[in-house]
Amino acid sequence: MRFASLGSGSRGNAMLVEQGNTCVLVDCGFSMKETEARLAKLGSSAAAISAVLVTHEHGDHINGVGALARKYAIPVWATEGTFAADRLGVRVEKKRICSHSTFAIGDIEVQPFPVPHDAREPCQFVFGNGDKRLGLLTDVGSRTPHLETQLSVCDALVLECNHDVALLANGEYPPSLKRRVGGDQGHLSNAQAADILSRIDTSKLTQLVAAHLSEKHNTPALAQAALADVMGCSADWVSIADQQTGFAWRDV
Repeated sequence: MRFASLGSGSRGNAMLVEQGNTCVLVDCGFSMKETEARLAKLGSSAAAISAVLVTHEHGDHINGVGALARKYAIPVWATEGTFAADRLGVRVEKKRICSHSTFAIGDIEVQPFPVPHDAREPCQFVFGNGDKRLGLLTDVGSRTPHLETQLSVCDALVLECNHDVALLANGEYPPSLKRRVGGDQGHLSNAQAADILSRIDTSKLTQLVAAHLSEKHNTPALAQAALADVMGCSADWVSIADQQTGFAWRDV
């Protein structure tokens, strides 16, 4: 199993997960032209995508999904609540999922799990191939025992480090947006991400990627330092999924 990011941040998110003959795109917040260009940089194409999985209906995760699904006849998998937001337009093949039930897309096993975020029915995922496990956790405002259980014993983990608390507090956002981002239904700070990491079983973890970093209220160095402190590793062992380039293919 391998995975790659087309980009991660408030201006668009998308991640590929591939196993055997199956390639799944998780979210697509980019335009059609941008998505096709970013796929090409990874040596892939929309024609190779078996399905699109959507975590929730916010624009930086769903804006490009409908157009991509229509043009390439790709089925879209999401919760009932996400579909109810009606962000995909017409002529899209919809596959409804339950956030507590494991399912398979081709060669990839998908375990969704619900998360606290200010969307209708948001979820995140753990992907497996029968041997290795890849966890994804972004767009979540606070930890829960359930999400910690789901992310334990992963071989690779993509973990939101959205903001530094001090940088957000002193930043230019209006107070209402600061409360939203830093609230229990918002986004994880570096400290919250580190706390989650400290609570899960990381005994098999060989790859850790900090994702969804705010371009205004965080830095890669701060995110890396927070996670490295928990792992007892050097900061450069923690990778960054950035907004412009995401990250290249990584084998689990």
